Amino acid sequence: MLRVFKFNLTDPDHFVVTLELVPGREASGRAVDTVLGIARDTFNDGRVTAVSITDNPGGNPSLSPDVLGYDIFKTGMDVIVHFTCRDMNRVGMESRALQLAMMGMKNILALNGDYSGKGFGGQGAPVFDIDSVQLQIMLGMLSERINESGDPDGFFAGCAVSPFKRTEGECFAQYAKLCRKAAAGAGFIITQLGYDARKFKELIQIQKVMGIALPSLGSVYVLTPKAAGIINAGKVPGAVVTDALLRRVQDEWRNSTSGRQAAIERAARLAAVLKGLGYAGIHIGGIHRSFDIVGRILDRLAVIQDQWKEFLADFDFPQPNGFYAFPSQSEEESGAPVFGLDPPRSSLFERLRYFLLRRAHDTFFDPRHPLSHIYRRFSQLIDGKPGSRLLMYLVEDMPKRMALGCLKCGDCAIQDVGFLCPESQCPKHIRNGACGGSSNGRCEVYPERPCVWVRAYRRMANAGRTRQIIDGCVPPRLWELNQTSAWLNFHLQRDHQGISNEIARRCKVIGCRL
Repeated sequence: MLRVFKFNLTDPDHFVVTLELVPGREASGRAVDTVLGIARDTFNDGRVTAVSITDNPGGNPSLSPDVLGYDIFKTGMDVIVHFTCRDMNRVGMESRALQLAMMGMKNILALNGDYSGKGFGGQGAPVFDIDSVQLQIMLGMLSERINESGDPDGFFAGCAVSPFKRTEGECFAQYAKLCRKAAAGAGFIITQLGYDARKFKELIQIQKVMGIALPSLGSVYVLTPKAAGIINAGKVPGAVVTDALLRRVQDEWRNSTSGRQAAIERAARLAAVLKGLGYAGIHIGGIHRSFDIVGRILDRLAVIQDQWKEFLADFDFPQPNGFYAFPSQSEEESGAPVFGLDPPRSSLFERLRYFLLRRAHDTFFDPRHPLSHIYRRFSQLIDGKPGSRLLMYLVEDMPKRMALGCLKCGDCAIQDVGFLCPESQCPKHIRNGACGGSSNGRCEVYPERPCVWVRAYRRMANAGRTRQIIDGCVPPRLWELNQTSAWLNFHLQRDHQGISNEIARRCKVIGCRL
């Protein structure tokens, strides 16, 4: 009988176990047979609720999680399909979602996705037409259509969060985006990989502060020296293995037998800690050859789960000078997070730019401004007239290009990103918060420069305006406005701020406490 992931996850007495499977680059052969064999053994064991199938991990081509997942789903094993925003535009993504619904696979892990890797002929063009918050809204609206057609079972979409961030700006950006994902309809949370029990606890605490009551699965990985080295080198965006942990793993694996046993013990102990902290389950990764290691982890967990407090010291691998939202490590879970109490200072130039851009925005682009009706009337007069294109090029395009690196998308969102351009300064064009791939405040794709959302947090924290990163959400960019005047589009209510549709209405009610 098919195990229903949603049913088990919402049962408070059921500690859920899911297993991540990674397809290879072949359509058949040993790699596919291995993954299918692990899935069959997982189903026969009976202790794992669902397997998840990754979607082109690392941005590199692999067998589709949809087709592989469907083969597994037909055996009776419930499946969670990873669904990224990287490789398809919104049309292709909606079509893919309809296909998954028709196949009966409605458990979705909605992700921005890693940046594009190499495929046929070189690096693929990254799409990122919508982000993971907007994807949650899309899946929610499709679920309503599915229900209206007579099927009571819509999508059960979850989200990811990376609590293992070193800087205050990154931490705030992760939790603010989690708030938006939850409000947009996410039904569960899966964490990124890390080995800091205090950070795992922080995620549970921050959800209580924000009023998010979603079941969370903590990631548990079978750590080998090779995997630890890859993660330590920053090649798995969002995951953290510190230098101290890497050295410990390397020492453990001087003998492969004892190293494998140490990896199993670490995974079982982390699972026990997560259960003790209040997580609804665990998400096991790093299984590439057989189900045997998963069985040994679960066997050991059953023996040691009540001793979880004894294992907290085994997961004390903080990042150097890392930020924690709650300063106390006591067992008390009360208290407020300390975001913004001593925010990292932006340079004088950065603060001045933010002040001037905000003042200009409040003067010329606030519908409540006393002169807003005059701006609207002037826009109506020049819109489409001969010479208006040259006028807007001189007064809008050139200054915005110099000040913001503007790409003239025609649907401006700088006001939502601390007056920084998400199109030109974020490689994933994310309008609703940071992706999980930053490291030490640096961009996943261009590590030589700061993450644009970290810069935005610094600007807004210095001005006491971080609430703006949490309230509401930003609808998808309107591509029909590309290469037109964003100023005219705003005043004539043609951009995402002015139009009234179901997406805009849903975005207006999104928000929570932080």
